[in-house]
Amino acid sequence: MIRVALVASVMAMSVAASLPVHGGDAVSAMDSVVSVLPDWLGRPPNFDEPEGSGVVIGDGRTVVTAAHVLGNAQRVLVRTRDGDIVAARIKAADKATDLAVLEIDAPLVALRFAGDAKVGQRACAIGNAFGLGISMTCGTVSAVNRAGVGFNAIEDFVQTDAAVNPGASGGALVDAQGRLIGVLSAIFTKQSDANIGVNFAVSGPLAERVVAGLEGNGQIAWHFAGLRLKVYPAKGETGRQAAWVAQVRGDSASALAGLKPGDRIVRAAGRRIRKPQELRGALARLKPGDKIVLDYVRAGMKARTELTMN
Repeated sequence: MIRVALVASVMAMSVAASLPVHGGDAVSAMDSVVSVLPDWLGRPPNFDEPEGSGVVIGDGRTVVTAAHVLGNAQRVLVRTRDGDIVAARIKAADKATDLAVLEIDAPLVALRFAGDAKVGQRACAIGNAFGLGISMTCGTVSAVNRAGVGFNAIEDFVQTDAAVNPGASGGALVDAQGRLIGVLSAIFTKQSDANIGVNFAVSGPLAERVVAGLEGNGQIAWHFAGLRLKVYPAKGETGRQAAWVAQVRGDSASALAGLKPGDRIVRAAGRRIRKPQELRGALARLKPGDKIVLDYVRAGMKARTELTMN
C-alpha cells in the first residue's frame, strides 16, 4: 500500500500450572514476549518462513499476536526468549483490527494491560526484530488514538518513536513498569522496511476488547452503533473537523441516544473526534452494555448524549 510513504508491516524473514502476572519493569517484560513461527501453506520447502512476535497475557497460556503474521499458516510454533520452542494453536483472528489469539500448553509469565497510554510517556517496543530473537528498544509515546492511517479497517493506534523493525509485528509496547500499552502492528517507511521512528501499536484497550471477544465467541461483529459517518468538512470546505452523521439506523444504539443525520460528533468519552475513523476506534473499544458520552453539534448548537452499546 502506498500513501505518502511506503507502508510496511513489521514481519521478518528468519535470519538463520499458571505462572504469575508480570510486574516490575520493561526489561523483565521481555520474558513475556515470544517469537511466532508460522508454517505457511504453499511456501516452497527451501524458502525461509516469516517470523513475527506475540505477547503472553491472561492465564499465561494465551498469546496475542498480529493476524497478518499467521496468514494462512497450517501450524504455528512459538519460541520463548530462552529458546524453548513449543506448539501453539490458533484460536481465532480478527482481520479488521489485525489481531489474533494463540493458545500454548506450557504457561509463561503474562503481561498486564495498562489502560490508555499518554503522550510523552516512556514506551519500549519488545519483539523479534529481523528474526534475531527477543530484543527491546525504547522511546516515547508520540500520539494516541491514531486512526485513518490506512493499515486496518478499525484503528485505534498508539504511535511511538521507539524503533520497530520487521519481525516485531505482534510484539509488545510497554510502559516503564512493563505493563502492556499496545500490540505492535505496523511502521511507516520511505525506502525500505526499516524503522524511521513512526511506528504503530494497537492500543491496549482495543486489544483487550478484541481478545475478550475472540476468546468468548471466536469472532467479533462490528456494528458501530448503527451509524453511517462521513468526513466533515468536505474536501475544499472550511469548518471544525468532526464525524458527520449521514444515517442512523432506526433500531440502533445511536437512535436510542437521540442522534440524527446532520449531527457533527466532536468528542467521544472526552477524546477529540476529527474524522469518522476516530469515532469508530472509540466505539470499537466498547462491549455490549458499555456506555459512552458523545459531544456533538446540531444546527450550530452544542449538545451531549450518552450512548449505550447494544
